[in-house]
Amino acid sequence: MSLILLVEDDRDMAMGLVHNLEAEGHSVEHTADGGQGLARALAGGHDLVILDLMLPGRSGFEVLERMRAVDPETPVLILSARSTEMDKVHGFRLGADDYLTKPFGLGELLARVAARLRRHPAGASGVARLGDATVDLGRSCVERDGQRHDLTPFERALLRYFLENPGRVIERTELLNKVWGYQRFPTTRTVDNHVARLRKKLERDPSAPAHLKTVHGLGYRLGP
Repeated sequence: MSLILLVEDDRDMAMGLVHNLEAEGHSVEHTADGGQGLARALAGGHDLVILDLMLPGRSGFEVLERMRAVDPETPVLILSARSTEMDKVHGFRLGADDYLTKPFGLGELLARVAARLRRHPAGASGVARLGDATVDLGRSCVERDGQRHDLTPFERALLRYFLENPGRVIERTELLNKVWGYQRFPTTRTVDNHVARLRKKLERDPSAPAHLKTVHGLGYRLGP
């Protein structure tokens, strides 16, 4: 079962969406206020956020920007009457994964929700072994030698990208684009700092990593 956060101030529309999403087998948490929506989004645990833009308290754009500053992964579907190309481009630049304008067809909305959840399954991504380290992205942690090391949202997103691309040399610029998004203006040093922190959690000897290796002049590779 997927947990969806719906941030929508139109009560009738929200109740209709909750009813239809629950009929599809999802669990839905609803709030009608931008400030409350941001607080719930930052609390985490959702598999998808459906976000209106014109909200009391905080605008949907502000909610999305603040959310993406700490959570690069949870998919966000904007659902709004604002239909200009400028609005859509701004939403995608802030980190939205999809944008659907009102009025919309219920079938299309449910299909888009299903598509997003297929790409980001509930419980996100399972467990992997790297030597004596156990990576659990669902619980956002690494366990080694009986100790648990929690992952930050960006560490989790970075590690998941490495796990999805095992053995491949990944350039720093690709990691910036896929994990942080260029619109956040990080630098390649951002990647290096996060890799260094990941190594402390993954590797028995971070100074001589057995798994997360540097490929000089190119980037990084997650080996066996």
